[in-house]
Amino acid sequence: MTDRLTALKVFARVARLGNFSRAAREFGVSQPSISRVIAGLERDLGAALIIRTTRALSLTDAGADYLARIEPLLDGMDEAEHAVRGDAQLKGRLRIGLSSSFGAREVIPELRSFMDRHPSLQIDLLFADQHQNLVVEGVDVALRFGVLADSGATARLLDASPRLLLASPDYLERTGMPAAPADLSSHSMIVGPGSGGPVAWSLKKREQRASVRINGRLTISSNEGAVAAAVNGLGIVSTVWWGCRAELERGRLIRILSDWEMDLVELHAVFPAGRAAKPAARAFVDDLAQALRERRQAAP
Repeated sequence: MTDRLTALKVFARVARLGNFSRAAREFGVSQPSISRVIAGLERDLGAALIIRTTRALSLTDAGADYLARIEPLLDGMDEAEHAVRGDAQLKGRLRIGLSSSFGAREVIPELRSFMDRHPSLQIDLLFADQHQNLVVEGVDVALRFGVLADSGATARLLDASPRLLLASPDYLERTGMPAAPADLSSHSMIVGPGSGGPVAWSLKKREQRASVRINGRLTISSNEGAVAAAVNGLGIVSTVWWGCRAELERGRLIRILSDWEMDLVELHAVFPAGRAAKPAARAFVDDLAQALRERRQAAP
């Protein structure tokens, strides 16, 4: 039973990773060992599950059907083991997809206490500023900002963070503090991933509405780069609170037009469609949600 269970876990990881070597590294064994496990499983089943070529591997029809049937069983076994232990102890591997900026700023500082409470749990942080395919890449939970695509995946709202307009003290000393949205037209704007779109920034104050066309000379594809540019006096940036919290607290960036509001950006935890969320994924999200609430409450 144990040997078959291990074989199922190995097959599921090879199928999702699309690579024998990466699966071998995850399980801490050699690639030939992984190949032997898959070959033994195929022999026992009497069917080919994986098509191997020199460049890649793919699933046969039988392999794809087998994977779809066993993954819910594997997830259910993890859930059952967790429930029977009854000690809140988590084990196995947890794969988390998230943006590099949010991961470095807000998630990593929370990991130590979480990992100390669950010493048998292994965690993979998959930093990517583009959305991963949760099923193909074997992601157990992804943290995503913005509007979610209608993918059928289960999602949990963790936070709704306002976009802010910010500039460095040096920049404002040279150019002056904007007093109204119309003043932004004479300023340098940094266009980053948190800018709210490539065309305009929308602001509101009570019943007033304003739309400011973005004419930025500098476009940066990452939040970290856009914030760094603002800190270095290159212009005004728009980003979510989580993406600039440290710079605001240290006075390296100053909020401008603070009496005007921009759209909120939602943060969701997204779980793969068609599968029960892993206990470890749920526990991690619960911890993160609590940490985010505490930080928000402590904010000046």
